[in-house]
Amino acid sequence: MTTTTTTMGLETLFGVDLNKSWSQQQIVGHNRWHPDIPAIASVKPGAVFRMECKDWTDGQIQNNDSANDVRDVDLSIPHVLSGPIAIEGAEPGDVLVVDILDVAPFPGKVTEWGYTGIFAQENGGCFLTDHFPDAHKAVWDLRGVVATSRHIPDVRFVGISHPGLIGCAPSHELLNTWNKREADLIATNPNRVPPLALPPLEKNAVMGSLKGGNMQNAAREGARTVPPREHGGNCDIKNLTRGSRVYFPVYIKGANLSMGDLHFSQGDGEITFCGAIEMAGYIDLQVNLIKDGMNTYKIQSPIFRSSPLEPRYTNFMVFEGISVDESGKQHYMDAHIAYKNACLNAIDYLETCGYTGEQAYILLGAAPIEGRISGIVDIPNACCSLYLPMEIFERDIEPMRHAVSQKGQVAMSS
Repeated sequence: MTTTTTTMGLETLFGVDLNKSWSQQQIVGHNRWHPDIPAIASVKPGAVFRMECKDWTDGQIQNNDSANDVRDVDLSIPHVLSGPIAIEGAEPGDVLVVDILDVAPFPGKVTEWGYTGIFAQENGGCFLTDHFPDAHKAVWDLRGVVATSRHIPDVRFVGISHPGLIGCAPSHELLNTWNKREADLIATNPNRVPPLALPPLEKNAVMGSLKGGNMQNAAREGARTVPPREHGGNCDIKNLTRGSRVYFPVYIKGANLSMGDLHFSQGDGEITFCGAIEMAGYIDLQVNLIKDGMNTYKIQSPIFRSSPLEPRYTNFMVFEGISVDESGKQHYMDAHIAYKNACLNAIDYLETCGYTGEQAYILLGAAPIEGRISGIVDIPNACCSLYLPMEIFERDIEPMRHAVSQKGQVAMSS
């Protein structure tokens, strides 16, 4: 295995070539979850190291003004994950402690950019796909900690860079549980668009260094990486940034930690599906172990200690939503519908400030908005709220004061 050393003295355990596809990398990662995928490196507890990551689509999205690439993205490929990394001495029932030391895009004018996409309804869809069924894209310039976009004018904000996806490998037993329960869900409405879940798919599966029949068997049963699960995975938690500490349950010997889907910034919920500012970059980590930690601390899913680092926005415009759907039907304490309504109310308002619905929707996915369950006890309506920081705007969006101007458009598919 080839490793390099950073200017900070960290060993890079997983390096990437942005000009090569995932299966052609010098060190091959993976894009499915499976316990048999071999670790690409082993470290001792206390080790500090760097992992490089491609963007989650393996470079399918380009820095241009067309959303055809978002419309046509091959979703059998994501997420491309860097790893796994084995931790010496880790056994099932332990807890892996991961400190996130740094997350950033690769330095350089060519690589310091990211994108946010609204996925087409027939290819992945999104939280508000009934309202935004077509593909759209915004490209962001990343300068230090600040993001701006030629596609969304008069917006400038500080991002909270984080791994959208990080977790340990499942055991065979846990993998079988995932596959069965998700297959049972799909069977309730197998023709739904977008689908209820994604079953294992051998096409375009990359399973690390597995070869031949072992690779084929693992690819046929490997879990897709789209949802979060008990091991962590694609949780998309915007505050899981530099300075955070994560406690992961360990299910197999060595733990086998993998990561990817780096985000420069994200709003709570990542509501456009490709809703964060997706980027290629690196993540620096330190790992430790708590023996028998799952039993000692009753840890069934990851927990994390938040970072002291976050944008210091203090002036928010807050939009509410309740659990009544668009037809006027009352639902009982449905936070999903309530948050959807809060998002739609914010989009409707931003349209009065001169933004298109697509620009507003992308902004809510990419900027560090805060989503909250504000009321979950007052029958029959759950109340969710969306906190939009007003300081990110370079135009006045205060009611009765904002001046409407229209310039710039998100990239559209043809």
